[in-house]
Order: sequence, then structure tokens, then C-alpha cells
Amino acid sequence: MFAIVTGMMQSDHELRVYDSILGLLSNEKNPTPLVRLNQVVPFQHTRVYAKLEWFNPFGAIKDRVAANLIEDAEKRGILGPGKKLVEATSGNTGLGMAMIGNQKGYHLQTPLSKGIPLEKRTVLRFFGSHVIELDDSLCPAPGAPEGAIAQAHEKAKSDPEFEILDQYANEANPDAHYRTTGPEIWRQTEGQVTHFVAGLGTCGTITGTGRFLKGKNNQIQVLGVCPEEGHDIPGVRSQRQLQQTKLYYPQEYDAEIEVGNRDAYNLCARLIREESIIAGPSSGMALFGALQLIPDEPGNLAVVIFPDDIFKYASSIIRHFPEFAPPDEQESGAGASKNDLLVAELLENLKNPHDSIKAKDLDLAVRGAAPPLVIDIRTPDDYAEMHIPESVNIPQEDLKEWIGELSADRDAPLIMVCNIGKFSKQTVLYLKSMGYRNVRSMKGGLNEWVRKGLETDSKTASI
Repeated sequence: MFAIVTGMMQSDHELRVYDSILGLLSNEKNPTPLVRLNQVVPFQHTRVYAKLEWFNPFGAIKDRVAANLIEDAEKRGILGPGKKLVEATSGNTGLGMAMIGNQKGYHLQTPLSKGIPLEKRTVLRFFGSHVIELDDSLCPAPGAPEGAIAQAHEKAKSDPEFEILDQYANEANPDAHYRTTGPEIWRQTEGQVTHFVAGLGTCGTITGTGRFLKGKNNQIQVLGVCPEEGHDIPGVRSQRQLQQTKLYYPQEYDAEIEVGNRDAYNLCARLIREESIIAGPSSGMALFGALQLIPDEPGNLAVVIFPDDIFKYASSIIRHFPEFAPPDEQESGAGASKNDLLVAELLENLKNPHDSIKAKDLDLAVRGAAPPLVIDIRTPDDYAEMHIPESVNIPQEDLKEWIGELSADRDAPLIMVCNIGKFSKQTVLYLKSMGYRNVRSMKGGLNEWVRKGLETDSKTASI
């Protein structure tokens, strides 16, 4: 028989019977599952377990964060009847916040980038959120906050009805994982966990869980995995983007590694087809990084966070696996074509040391006796604000017209620069097709140059 409390059914984790949907929120007594990986892991000794976070009530690990952000704000008295929420999101925090808001009476407004998968943007609206789509640049100015974040802060500042809980700076974010994810893992592994691995986004997961596990055993390795610059893995941040979250504490992590789109999506596909685990692309990224960082030794037990499932990423899948687009889209060209896939692979291959150059190496080269011609392909306004000294500005769309101004020597060294190193690779391919043999892209673009503390200029230069 059901236990009755004040006329209502009492939540019972053993029976999986709940008084409301919020009773499903994860905690030590109601953990998300750990599942051992048996097919995609090459180890003989190290055991690797995936923590399946889509078992949270609204489908992602960010349900933990959304719940704790709201609970913390209520306790501090800044959230209550009549208040509305505004929060910048890459999708999952917004989804959790919208649904918890539906239960508690808090309407949500979510500024976000159009680059976020259509599936997430659509469902956010269906959940009742007021979604504001922004044309965020894929190459934002170095150190500048994302448009979505800036707009959320401005809304909260200008309209007293709205409150921003700010998942990128609020310590209630890592506290959610300190209170739930960490204790769950410790209990589920009976204290045997030796390695904890998480993708880096807001960094709440790795920071909060890592602090709890280190408090239990400071020998546990806390490992972070981030995507490459110009990535297509929603919910995580590249090294440059990590500088925009105040919850990134690299001194607390034992190691970090960068993973490319191709490796993340390929391992995601293997997880689905070989392990029957419906993981999303950030899960593939986290696991790929884990397999590079963790040694195969007796006694090792690794737990890797799998943040959400694959169903939110159909449009992303088609970009990386165009063969899975509906036949009519393949025939009409609405989906990604084989040519698109080939170009994407060519761009990926340009990461090799012959076609790219690191910021510090370029700094040495431009100071040398025979400096290369550095071509900044950003807009004139971006170039005027900040650029590499002695670089020249040829916007990407104008490059064809300027070909005649370049050196007739097809072996002359040319370095292409944009903000994050994505569009500069496209111009490398173009110039190579025009016969220029010694042209390279700067890794990480101007953002990496600034992050390394290298000199910049605002004076214009010409060829």
C-alpha cells in the first residue's frame, strides 16, 4: 500500500512512485545509473563506467544545476512569487529551468545562439520558454562575453521582474554536483573510483564533483575534456571559451585534454552501435579524452559523465554523417552532401603542423629575419580594434579580388588569421587551390594570440 502523508502519496525511490515530477531529481538515494563499458574500451585492466545523466527527469545533467540554482535563489530571498527568470543557455540548463519553473510558477526567458541545435530551440519553446535567438558570431572578439550572456544580464538589470541566476558564475552550480553527483559516484563505486572524467562547459560538474571526491580521497584523478576551437559539440567549451566562465578552476584538475569533432562523433556512434548506449556527442568527447588520459592498470576504476542522450542532436548527426539524412534531403541537397563531408575532412586535416602554426611560433617568425606575410581575414572593424603587428587586413570575402596583390612567388610564406582559427583554414584551402604552396593557418586565431599575452596593435598596414 502507498504511504499517505497529509493526504498525498509519499515519494518512494524503491517503488519509483513520486508525489511530483521533482521527486525524480537525482541524489545519493536516487542516483542516475552507472553502466560499465565493455566494447569500446581497449583496456584489459581499467574498468570504465558511464554515468547516464539523461535519467534525470528532464533529460540531462543540467537538471541538477537548474534545481539547485532555483533552490539557492529561493533560500536567499531573491526568487519568489511574481518573479521571472532569464538565463543564457546552450539548451540543457534552459530545459531544466523551464520545467522546474513550470512547477514553481517562474516563467523563463532564454537568449541563445542560433548555432544551438534546432531540436533544443524547438523544445525550449514547447516547454514554455520565451526563446530569443541571436546571431552570435562564431568568432567573438577576444575576451568579450557571449551575446546571449550579455543580453541576459541586461534584461535582469533593466527589468526588476526578471532574475538571472547565471550558471556561468553562480557557486550553486558546482554545489549541485558536490551535493549530488559526487556522493552518488562515491556510493555507487563503494569508494573504489580512481578517475573521474567530465567534459568542460560551465565547469560546474567537474569542479563540484571533483571537490567532493577529492575530499573523500585526494588520490582520485579529476580529468577534464574540452573540444577544439570552432567545434560543433553543443554544451561544452573550448580552451578560449572556458575563460568566460568563473567556475573554471584548472588548478583543481589533475589533467585536461582537447578532443576534435571527428573523434567525438565517431565514438558517439560506436557507443550507440556497440554498447547500445544512446549517448550524445559530448559523451563521445568525454570518453575519447578519458581513453587518452587514463592508464590501463589493475585497480583503476573510471567514471565518465555522459550528460545527455542523442535525440536532441539529429541535425548535428546529419552534418557529420550526411548518409543518415532522409533520402529526399540527400537527393535535394537539403542535407549535408558528400562534398560537404569532403570539405569538412579537408579542413580537419589542416590541423597538421605543415598547414598550421602555433601562436608562439608565429610570434618568433614575425620577429625573425625573413618574416612571413600575416593576412588577417576578419572584418575591417575587427582588424582596426586589434590585430597582430605588421599583419595586413584582407577580409575573407575580398580575398579573391586581392589575389593579384599577393607575391607572384607561390612559395612565399603566408599565414592566415581569424579570431578562432576556423575561417582561416578555409582561406588556406582556397589559396592552396590557387597554387600557393607555403600557406598556413594560425591555430586558435587572434583569441589564442591574446590568451598567450602576445603583442597586439591597432595601426593599419598594407601589402
